[in-house]
Amino acid sequence: MTQHAPADTVTQHAPAPADVVRWPAVAPLVTAAAVAALAPRLRHRLAAAVTRLADRPVDRVGDGVRVDFGPEMRVTLTPGPTGAVTDGDQATCSCLLAPRCLHRSAVLAACPVAEPAAHPASESASETHPSPATSGRAAGRTGDRGGAATGRPAAPTKAQRAAADALWRAAAAVLTAGVPAAGAVAQAELLRAAHGARLAGLPRAESAALSTVRGLRAHRDRQTGHRLAALVEVLHDLLYVAGRLAAGDSDPALVGILRRAYQPDGTLDVYGVCREPVISATGYAGVVTHLVAADGRRLSFGDVRPGGPDRARDSARAVTEMGSVAVNHAVLARGGLRITGTTVSPDGRLGAGRSVRATPLSVTDWSTGPVSELFGRPLAEVVAAQLAVEDPQDPARAGTALLGCDLQVVGADGDRLLAREIDPSTDAATVVDGPVIRLVPVDSHPMLAHVANLRRLASRPGLRIRVVGRLDPDRACTLLPLAVAPVPGDATTLRLPTDWHGRADLGYDEIQGRHLPPPDPAATVGTVDAAEAAQPPLWRVRRLVESAVSGGRRAVAEAARSGDAELGGPLRRAGFTTAAALVDALAGESDRRGRDVFGRRTDPDPDRYAWAWLAATAHLAAAERELFRSSWGVPPLAQPVGVAG
Repeated sequence: MTQHAPADTVTQHAPAPADVVRWPAVAPLVTAAAVAALAPRLRHRLAAAVTRLADRPVDRVGDGVRVDFGPEMRVTLTPGPTGAVTDGDQATCSCLLAPRCLHRSAVLAACPVAEPAAHPASESASETHPSPATSGRAAGRTGDRGGAATGRPAAPTKAQRAAADALWRAAAAVLTAGVPAAGAVAQAELLRAAHGARLAGLPRAESAALSTVRGLRAHRDRQTGHRLAALVEVLHDLLYVAGRLAAGDSDPALVGILRRAYQPDGTLDVYGVCREPVISATGYAGVVTHLVAADGRRLSFGDVRPGGPDRARDSARAVTEMGSVAVNHAVLARGGLRITGTTVSPDGRLGAGRSVRATPLSVTDWSTGPVSELFGRPLAEVVAAQLAVEDPQDPARAGTALLGCDLQVVGADGDRLLAREIDPSTDAATVVDGPVIRLVPVDSHPMLAHVANLRRLASRPGLRIRVVGRLDPDRACTLLPLAVAPVPGDATTLRLPTDWHGRADLGYDEIQGRHLPPPDPAATVGTVDAAEAAQPPLWRVRRLVESAVSGGRRAVAEAARSGDAELGGPLRRAGFTTAAALVDALAGESDRRGRDVFGRRTDPDPDRYAWAWLAATAHLAAAERELFRSSWGVPPLAQPVGVAG
């Protein structure tokens, strides 16, 4: 018989959010049209005007916001029902040059980019916020463009090829200029091209373009948590998709789908695993509670909305509406729900439609029920299984599924915890003679507890912990831990408070010294030896492709002229012959300039340079993927990628 949890698992009201004045999101076409309407002399001043907005006061006016530029110059934004500015008439300025004024365009260019509106054919419960595992990455990878009558995919239409060509030209211009020169004007061209891709029915290209704009802004503004590697990834995806579509490639995966529609799933029993705070580079924040269904499926229920780090912190015990009830995330993460009338998206997100009803289930720990199945297999098998089923049309989701393991703490390396796996197949809890596993903070923001908790755990060598987290697809033998628990039946493990119900969410719960076992005098602090820590020379390729984005074509050309980009030798000696050839080609193309019929130097060809960069970046991603597989002991793919065996 099902036991019931305390009544505070579900409640009837959610607390009102704090009254914080934030910039509303703006539809891409609104920003693009405003920038396009500026006179040439004003366009040259747009980037500086956007920078100066940081010193301007922002006030709430009714349902919108107002930016004060002076006595006769006030820009007012009045978002529509969706909370975003979707029409040019919703942005006004009181100056005489409005609406073709610098003030209005600067404010629109400084606002976050709105998510695309739902497609008329999609369901009302479509995805409206980024996943914590994939925020900032291009989404929507699969789809069918037709061709069912002939059994062959349909080729891109003339309109689709034209839209893809416009995206290619805008993206190639951004790559050539580099982040410092890719200001509001270049971003507006990308936004206009993204809107064209939407009209042409190219959701994957549209998503990649919007992600590129957000990445450019995050890098220029030096936003906390933004990584240059993430911008390289989305720009690569944009150029890859746009280039192939413009050339007439008929691969359906290049088109993608607009939204991930939710589907009815009847009655579900779900059990909480942990909470994960979310701080997205795209301006979203909140909490996601990870769940496991009775049939073993990994699900999640989130409250992620526009906001900053404070919203992620305050969501620790937030109450979110699920149909006719409201769910306390802190209680759900340690309990469960029987949900009727539920809907589930293809990536496992629970819907919150009006027909949903929920009844609380008993509090469970990780050693019983469907959650315990997370810890039944060695890590090498789990990683191999994840990589075997990863969607080749959706590389952004590689390694994002939850996994569980038992580890013994070895020591610390900065903010990283070093550990070795405990073999789950032996009763003696034998430590596996394998590589040292690194646990790195999911988010290093000071408002969250990830860093402090990992440091506390790393201070106790010999400590044994049960961990739930995700693979870090960008680093070898690295986990992103979300929560920890005691290892059942082990004396040298955690001693958590009773009201934590046998687990600690690393982003929210603060582990103290009293939660650790007494120090073991025989335990020694481990380190990573030089051979294990050594990196292959692929870092040289990554440095060059990232320099191309951060500094533009000129940075690569200067590096080539100074000899810094002469990477072929070290790469070839290490056996990375293909990488060496691609790097040399990129360095050579960066400084290539032609001459016209009169012998005068002409502007460099952005297309040849963009293709050279794209080839180097694609090979780097494939080579790093193979190194990632080998670090976990997973057999390599059948097709070689040009790396040393």
